[in-house]
Amino acid sequence: MEEIVLVALRSAGDFEPVQNIKRVHGGDINESYFVQTSKRTYFLKYQLRAPKGFFRTEVEGLRQIQATNTVSVPNVYAYSEEEQGFLLLEWLKNEAKEDTEERLGKKLSELHHHHFPQHGYPTDTYIGTLPQQNGLFSTWLEYYRDCRLLQQFRLGIQIGRIQGKRRILLEKLFSCLDQWIPMNPKASLLHGDLWSGNWIAGPGGEPFLIDPSVLYGDRHFDLAFTELFGGFSPAFYRAYHENYPLSDRYEEMKPLYQLYYLLVHLNLFGEAYGASVDRILKKYVG
Repeated sequence: MEEIVLVALRSAGDFEPVQNIKRVHGGDINESYFVQTSKRTYFLKYQLRAPKGFFRTEVEGLRQIQATNTVSVPNVYAYSEEEQGFLLLEWLKNEAKEDTEERLGKKLSELHHHHFPQHGYPTDTYIGTLPQQNGLFSTWLEYYRDCRLLQQFRLGIQIGRIQGKRRILLEKLFSCLDQWIPMNPKASLLHGDLWSGNWIAGPGGEPFLIDPSVLYGDRHFDLAFTELFGGFSPAFYRAYHENYPLSDRYEEMKPLYQLYYLLVHLNLFGEAYGASVDRILKKYVG
């Protein structure tokens, strides 16, 4: 590991002696390390045989968010797309404050105020370890159905997770999705993978977003995922809503936006997520 650390540090222009390397918790996909030199402290993500474009797309997403001057993201110092891929980021000291989640809600709403003329994304990305094929579309409904739901549907069929009644109900849902999913909401810049593990409190209680899978689309898609596995406080939602009120139709859209993430989890982790998928299908087309 020391060799990878040295390559990463040199790529970042840091040639100082390494004072400390310590493995830390950082998710299930990558190995994560705290790295310290006399110049700076870093967070290093490492993945042997990382998929093509894996760290590059994360860097692009972080820079997209950073360019809005709304919610903070860690600084990127270096990354590599070689077989031994890595991403070297700013190390953020956790200093959560009482108002940190309130600040996160407000800043996320400010991020969502950055709108774009089309829905989707011009390049392919990843959701977890799954490739996410994208494109730019004139309508949100078309993008969400074809590039999000249908891709997971086809993968689920291929690996045997979607079959029988589940497959029939999904096909039925796709044919009438326009009853609930809006055709042309404003296309906001979205984080795209916003669960509670993908934001952290930094110095001074400043909230930071991490691990984005960015796209342009309906902001309620981001909000729906925050509610799927919990972990966000009432103060977060209150601050968001005060700055950018949710649609009156949010509650009827929410399960259908959560469906995408449940299909991803079904395909990645198995039938433990199947019952949740089936409950949504039964609610709308069962």
